Amino acid sequence: MSANDKYATPLSSRYASEEMSSIFSLRNRFSTWRKLWYNLAIAERELGLDVVTQEAIDQMSKNLEITDEEITAASKEEAKVRHDVMAHVHVFGDTCPAAAGIIHLGATSCYVTDNADLIFLRDAYDVLIPKLVNVIDRLSKFADEYKDLPVLGWTHFQPAQLTTVGKRATLWIQELLWDLRNFVRARNDIGLRGVKGTTGTQASFLALFHGDDDKVEDLDARVTELLGFDINYPVTGQTYSRKIDIDVVSPLSSFAATAHKFGTDVRLLANLKEIEEPFEKSQIGSSAMAYKRNPMRCERVCSLARHLGSLYNDVVQTASVQWFERTLDDSAIRRISLPSAFLTTDILLSTLLNITSGLVVYPKVIERRIKGELPFMATENVIMAMVEKGASRQEVHEEIRVLSHQAAAVVKQEGGDNDLIERIKNTEFFKPIHNELESLLDPSTFVGRAPQQVTKFLAKDVKNALEPFKEHITEENVKLSV
Repeated sequence: MSANDKYATPLSSRYASEEMSSIFSLRNRFSTWRKLWYNLAIAERELGLDVVTQEAIDQMSKNLEITDEEITAASKEEAKVRHDVMAHVHVFGDTCPAAAGIIHLGATSCYVTDNADLIFLRDAYDVLIPKLVNVIDRLSKFADEYKDLPVLGWTHFQPAQLTTVGKRATLWIQELLWDLRNFVRARNDIGLRGVKGTTGTQASFLALFHGDDDKVEDLDARVTELLGFDINYPVTGQTYSRKIDIDVVSPLSSFAATAHKFGTDVRLLANLKEIEEPFEKSQIGSSAMAYKRNPMRCERVCSLARHLGSLYNDVVQTASVQWFERTLDDSAIRRISLPSAFLTTDILLSTLLNITSGLVVYPKVIERRIKGELPFMATENVIMAMVEKGASRQEVHEEIRVLSHQAAAVVKQEGGDNDLIERIKNTEFFKPIHNELESLLDPSTFVGRAPQQVTKFLAKDVKNALEPFKEHITEENVKLSV
């Protein structure tokens, strides 16, 4: 049976980056187990366990990267013993005969499985954070470029007051900044399970060191240090608390909401023909309708964001049903949910990088839509201008009300353009302000402090948030997978 005859998740086979896929690969998983056994042996020898020889450590050191042949051998062994960790203990021992008797000394399976998972979660965040930083950076450049371009605002997807294209982009950026804060917080909060034994009591290690509490604590601290963590969890059962998975996945599911909103907004703007995602020269929008430019990138974002958001329920439910020191009904679901959460987030960020690197703006379409709605919005300005010329506000209001309803009928019933301004120009009552109508309808006077808000937001909030990550910012374009 070839690879083409087996189901493969599109998360890894079609969309995700090699960098993220490799973190959750079998080779990395089993090689990390070996590194955990190796570092445990180093710490045990440093603390006086002579049964752990230097020869054993040297052999382990030379075989930390598992080979394809060893993975196959471990798979066959697991089929016999029905235990994945013990299968790899045996295969690693065959490769390192001097270490065969001390591999996994004092440890439980969760020493390698749980600690490895925590390493993967930390490393996966290290892949995501720079990508999120670059999405924010590119959207910030977009916001700055278009901070002064007036655009029709929407509430309830009905025409509202004007804003600017750049100001709208800051709404997306602000949510991404919160996601960045949450990603960094979650990443830095990840600790190591450490060396805790079968039910978290460290009884096996206490026996190894003949009741020496200090050495057991030193062993826990030393392994944590060797594996590059600042902290380990002070108490555990057999596993680290699955509540940690909630803390890790929650920011990803929250980011899914940000991504979905952005994708939806751009899809709606594409329908309005105001802003579009990049469209490659040879890209085909439809097999039947050759003219189409479907927003397939943003549709992918929305699709995968729904999946990512749903994974939060997996970790919450799993954490809530753990019995006492542990139960194994967490195992299968975590093999699916945790990699899926990070692979999906990785795909979303890569797609967003591609989109934000080439957003296309159509100012003439934006201008035309403003002209269709601005006359109605300008009625208050017209009223105030007439009052300044000595007219009665109530009389002006009635005159403008009648003309507005006539213009609305042209738009809604006849499908014509908004001709309110022409009606005002042709009405003798409004003659005192005919020369002022152009200035009264300048879109830039209807956007409030939108440009100033963009400038301040980018100079303060965005700059401060990205400053710690400036070495990760790149202009490299992201090629979108099929």
